[in-house]
Amino acid sequence: MRLGVFTVLYQNLPFEEMLDKVAEMGIETVELGTGTYPGTNHCNPAELLDNSTKLNEYKKAIEARGLSISGLSFHGNPLHPNRKFANESHESWRKTVLLAERLEVPVVNGFSGCPGDHKDAKFPNWVTCSWPPEYSEMLEWQWNEVVIPYWKKEAAFAESHGINQIAFEMHPGFVVYNPETLLKLREQVGPSIGANFDPSHLVWQGIDPVEAIKKLGREKAIFHFHAKDTYLDQANISVNGVLDTKHYSQVLDRSWTFRTVGYGHDAKTWHDMISALRAVGYDYVLSIEHEDTLASIDEGLGKAIALLKAALFKEEISEMWWA
Repeated sequence: MRLGVFTVLYQNLPFEEMLDKVAEMGIETVELGTGTYPGTNHCNPAELLDNSTKLNEYKKAIEARGLSISGLSFHGNPLHPNRKFANESHESWRKTVLLAERLEVPVVNGFSGCPGDHKDAKFPNWVTCSWPPEYSEMLEWQWNEVVIPYWKKEAAFAESHGINQIAFEMHPGFVVYNPETLLKLREQVGPSIGANFDPSHLVWQGIDPVEAIKKLGREKAIFHFHAKDTYLDQANISVNGVLDTKHYSQVLDRSWTFRTVGYGHDAKTWHDMISALRAVGYDYVLSIEHEDTLASIDEGLGKAIALLKAALFKEEISEMWWA
């Protein structure tokens, strides 16, 4: 396994300065944001696709530092009922696929998206319960009329450009938010749909990340991995449950808070996740995503690197001489 970072944490640094910094910290591979929510500060598909010289220089800058690209990440909502934003997300997705082809990057990361409650809606509508019955009707319409048709078409587009791994973060607010919904979309669209497995979005829903890894790993449906932690405030959960819309800065009042690796769950939990990944045959990247309100970027990333470096297996599994 390799240690990576989602570089948007250093989006204010120039591209090559960012590469120098993460390489010096011990990072082996980079995940690059390509538009919409993460911006294009370190990877602008429109510029790189239109200029072969710039594209070659871009690749050389990464390779010269002993780094590789683990994945390109478009984070938008191409299913958004606001057609302007949906079109921006769609264009970002397609250009990301074309750039991944040119850069020979095997994985494109993103979100499944979420439609509204009808074709003329203004905002996305994330369904979280089955009653009153209109919620079930809405969910059926979203999946059958919007989600499945869109991703069937886009999976075919990606495959026509050599991209066979579309990795969705299972993120509340989108139609794919847990292993069941990920596998539902995979069953309808095909094996090019998989996970950018981020435990931080699962544990606050009450999901055991080790069991989720085993479930998806048996289906060969884990394509990429985000190393990010979540602290669960049991006192607040005991009163208000896990659904929480308060701003992330209200740490003392929230039911859960994103933390750097090791500050939501102990090293043993991370060892268990890494062991489960190895058991299901995942041997790719753990890409650190820093969204910790209580730690600076440098210190938060540094602590995540230190814990994961000690936990990662780097050698091939040896024969079972004892069995």
